[in-house]
Amino acid sequence: MPNLRKLGIGSIEALLMLVIVFMATGLSLTTSTFLTLPNLFDLLNQSSVNIIFAVGLLVVLIAGGIDISFAVGASVVQYLTALTVNAVGGGDWALGLAAAAFFGFLLGAINATIIYRFKIVSIVVTIATFNVFFGGLMFLTGGVSIYDLPDWLTNRVAIVHVTTSSGVAVLALPVAVMVAMVAATWFLLRRTTTGRQLYAMGDNVEAARRVGIHIGAMHYVAFGWLGMMAGIAGLMQAHYVQEVVPNAFYGRELDVLAAVVLGGARLGGGRGTILGAILGILLTAITANGLNLLGISPYAFKMIIGAIILIAITLSSGGFAKLVGSRLSMQRAKAAS
Repeated sequence: MPNLRKLGIGSIEALLMLVIVFMATGLSLTTSTFLTLPNLFDLLNQSSVNIIFAVGLLVVLIAGGIDISFAVGASVVQYLTALTVNAVGGGDWALGLAAAAFFGFLLGAINATIIYRFKIVSIVVTIATFNVFFGGLMFLTGGVSIYDLPDWLTNRVAIVHVTTSSGVAVLALPVAVMVAMVAATWFLLRRTTTGRQLYAMGDNVEAARRVGIHIGAMHYVAFGWLGMMAGIAGLMQAHYVQEVVPNAFYGRELDVLAAVVLGGARLGGGRGTILGAILGILLTAITANGLNLLGISPYAFKMIIGAIILIAITLSSGGFAKLVGSRLSMQRAKAAS
């Protein structure tokens, strides 16, 4: 039997794989459309944006932070990128990706500056910037969508196009971009000194500071990386739906956060894998898709997401650990007496 850990598959990743296989098997038996190539390709197309979000958020969580402003930040980046490329006559993919990455990094750097310079807890800062970004966008745009986009952004690019008995199955450009962003994040975390420093800071920030890690720089790397991923994900969403909608990502942050912590990322920092984050996104996507195919209310999915976040916060809490420890101590004392 192969050693799964040598393949980068831990206990959490293995468990998620088993759950995904179990759910896919159950849905294939209870529905006639789940295990068809068009549905599976659509599932991957729709998940690609969330996976790009997820690998960016993973970097922040590993560094010991949390950010819930990235989704509305992506909407801001969509608008700024669309305005930029239209202002220069349309541009091309190179300009669009560069602008999205730049504007996304800028928004992430704003979060990093406030968190590091003013020593404010990251979740408090990003709750504030969530409202600033979204409120400012809706106020300045009046909630009006942008449909006048350049041809290169609206022309669908098919990576794989297959005609089957159940319909046409297409893998779109966002899937290819998602693969590139996953590879880039993997390289950052696993093949660079910066990646190891991010893990160290998330595990123990004071110890990281004492060994010479620049904590401020790590904040800019983590939140800036998430900002870039969010910006690129926003551009891919605009390409996929062929419009820029200011509230398209509103509420998406909690779905992604739940998926990433489900994949093994610790809210306290210092732990998390890209494979786990991807599996978490796929599991939540399959759950939502399955509920839809079975005709179950989408509010059930929101209940599941809320429960995942609550459980993750509880398990990451020092108070929970102390409670478990005290209970075990009491049991040992009773057994000894």
